[in-house]
Formats: sequence, structure tokens, C-alpha cells
Amino acid sequence: MSGGARDNGTLVLYPSPGMGHLVSMVQLGKLIVSQGFSVTILIVKAHYNTGSTDSFIARVSSANPSISFHTLQPPASLPHNPSPHHEAHAFDILRLNNPNLRAFLLSSPPRALIFDFFCIHAVDVAKELAIPCYCFFTSSANGLACLLHIPVLHNLIPKSYGEMGQTPVHVPGLPSFPANHMMLPMLDREDEAYKSFLYAGLHLPDCDGIMVNTVEALEPRALEAITAGRCTLEGVPTPPIYCIGPLITEGRENIGQVDCIAWLGTQPKGSVVFLCFGSLGLFSGEQLKEIAVGLEKSEQRFLWVVRSPPGDNPAKLMVAPPEPDLDVLMPEGFLERTKDRGLVVKSWAPQVEVLRHESVGGFVTHCGWNSTLEAVCAGVPMIGWPLYAEQKMNIVFLEKEMKLAVPMKGYDKGLVAAEEVETRVRWLMESDGGKELRKCTLLAKEAAIAAHAEGGSSRAALARLVSEWTL
Repeated sequence: MSGGARDNGTLVLYPSPGMGHLVSMVQLGKLIVSQGFSVTILIVKAHYNTGSTDSFIARVSSANPSISFHTLQPPASLPHNPSPHHEAHAFDILRLNNPNLRAFLLSSPPRALIFDFFCIHAVDVAKELAIPCYCFFTSSANGLACLLHIPVLHNLIPKSYGEMGQTPVHVPGLPSFPANHMMLPMLDREDEAYKSFLYAGLHLPDCDGIMVNTVEALEPRALEAITAGRCTLEGVPTPPIYCIGPLITEGRENIGQVDCIAWLGTQPKGSVVFLCFGSLGLFSGEQLKEIAVGLEKSEQRFLWVVRSPPGDNPAKLMVAPPEPDLDVLMPEGFLERTKDRGLVVKSWAPQVEVLRHESVGGFVTHCGWNSTLEAVCAGVPMIGWPLYAEQKMNIVFLEKEMKLAVPMKGYDKGLVAAEEVETRVRWLMESDGGKELRKCTLLAKEAAIAAHAEGGSSRAALARLVSEWTL
């Protein structure tokens, strides 16, 4: 279904700051370009650590002439926001950027504006300029159901979720989850982040449509609840839902020279556990040592991406951590003792390529949705170790609803002991339960492939969108 030489006009894509959001939006841009459109992606620079995006943007620009990038000038100043959550600051930046967004859209009105939900204030600009607007929801349909239901829960529950402990929260179409597993920025009802998420939940129905980076077959119950109107406030209609996933990076060419890929090439098929926790996933020095001891005792082969622990200075919470010193962070002698079956890499590894490598048989992940989809598309079963954002909800959905992961026991207790790491990794790689999880993951992989094949659900959803944009 290639767009060939058609010129259907330009769409503007507006991601919030952060590599995860940008990667998903770029993949959406490539999909749109394949339908004969040009795409302009707007970039907003944040004043907190979002992971480096410059080299990624440069690669995309050189390889995709129909995708251009335009940097919006940041707001001249930001109001004081005491929230410790970067999400609250993202909402602030993007809300205050509306004048710059308006000026850009006025200069060259697009066929449509597509934004992620942190950019929800862009709805006001789009409606003022009569530009069709769509939210691209880069997390799961389960997460979308929860977000749409937040205004309902706000009216029903007077307490902060953080005060409610294990009290179950009920959302139509989802398995119940403990209140303290609610999206991290929403645990405190008085926090600015909570108020911003509530605003987003109230105004998502104002969009002309919501595009979701998922596959219908992976999350049918949540999607049924959303489309039936059971998640929004009574009387508030739900906009059309378009499941167009999975959208993940294709991976890089000529990656074989990267040390960890070369190392994987020397390992037996399906024998390596890959541990990686996202661009913002950081552990304390104590926790890193527990992981190391657990991996060593498990006697499994492993590839582990290690980042420096977060600093103690609150003023630097949003600053990228320095390069890790493995000699300091790892237990004495660990690297030497495990060198024949394990590899520890600093800060980064090409995750898509690692997961697709035939030697990888398991994935210990923070349960970010991009990482989850990458694992599904590679057919790699997961151990979930949620750290921030909506990841504690994700592990509930992945375990209870989708049957694609098991949780790392103790992830919600502060410190996961080495014994738990050892036990879980052994279970995944050696037990019958691990084999069953692998079978479920391979079935999900088949569903993901089918969704974009001829007659597939995601392909059909894209066709409906294209017909709207070319009217």
C-alpha cells in the first residue's frame, strides 16, 4: 500500500520532549509518508533530561527526505512548578508553546495536526484554526482506557491514589490494579502533574480521533470498553479510535560492528537474558549490586545495560547522569568472574537489534510501551520491572490481561533482592512456565505481523485515516 509519487499534502506531527515519544512519532511519520503525504515533525526542547535526540533526528532526516523537522522556540520563561515529575513540566512547556505552535500552523496550514497527549493544549489551537487534530497515544489501549476514565475516578475517589495502598482501582475493560500502581505522576491529587493528567483526560474527547500504537488483537477488552463509550464521563462521546500499531524502529543497518551485537553472535540460540530499563530508568548503587549478584548466581548468560545511579542533589534530578564507572558499581570481581557468559555495557545498547538477535531468549524490562512492543515484535518473553510513569499499571496489564510478562517480585518494595533476580531469571530461561510465556509471546508476534499485512486491522485503520485526510 505504498504512496508512490502521490502528493497528498503535509501533516504536522507534534511530539512532547523525550526520545520515547519522538521515536514513536517518527515511526508514525514514516507510515504517513508511505501513503503519499509529506510530514513535518515539531521539536520542543525541554529543560530536563529527555535523553539525547540530536543524532537520531540527523539519521532520520538523512534517510527520509519527505520528513522534515522544525524546532519551535521554547517559552521565554516557565512558571515555578514544584512538582518532582518531569511530566508536569512537559505539560507546562507545551501549554506555553501554544503561541509558537499557532504561528507555525498559520504560516502553512497542514491537512491535519497529530500530537501526543502531553500536547493536549494544542487542541485549542487546532480548533481555533479549523485544522483537524488527532492524538497519537504512544502507550497501550489499556492506558488510554485509564486516562479517559480519570475524570470519572476523580469524581468518585476523593483521596490521593498514593494514600490508598493496595486498594483496587476499577476501570472498564481492564483488570483491576492497586491504587498505588496508578501512573506515578498521579499518585498525589494535589500535585500539578495530577491536575494536568486530569485536564488531558477531560479534553482527549475533543480530538477528531485518537490513534493508538497497539494492535486490536492484543487488547480487545480495553478497546471494546473505549469504543462503547464506557470510559468517559456520562454524556461525553468518545472520538473514533484507530489502532495502527505496532510502530517500532526498524533497527539500524551495519550494526554488526557494535561490540554487544558481535558478542551476541558468539552465544547459543535463545540463551541470553537482556536487561535494559529505558532512557530514564536508573537504579541505586545498592540495587545494581543486587542485580549483579542475582545474575551471577543464576548461571544464565546475560547482556546488561547499566546506567549511573541517580544523584543525591534534587536540583539535578532532571540532568542526564554521568557515564557509569563499572569498577565502582559492580561487586568486586564480578566482571572477571562472569566474562565468559555475560556482558555489561555502559548506558546504551541498540535495543531493537538486540531483541531481534537469535541468541536472546528473555528480556528484563521497565515495561515502557515502546520496549514492550519491540519485545512482542521480536517474540521475546518479558520479566517486568516497572520504574516510573505508567509502568506499574503496564505490568498488571501485561501479566493479567495479555499474558506476555511476569513481574520481578519485589519491584514495588523498594529493593529487589539478589535471590529474586536469580529466581526469576532462572524461571524464565529454564522452567515450563517460561516456555509457556514464550509461546504466548510468539502468538502475539504473529498477531502484530498480521495487523499490518493485507487485510490486517492496523492497515485498515490507516486506510480510514488516509481517506479522512484526503477529503
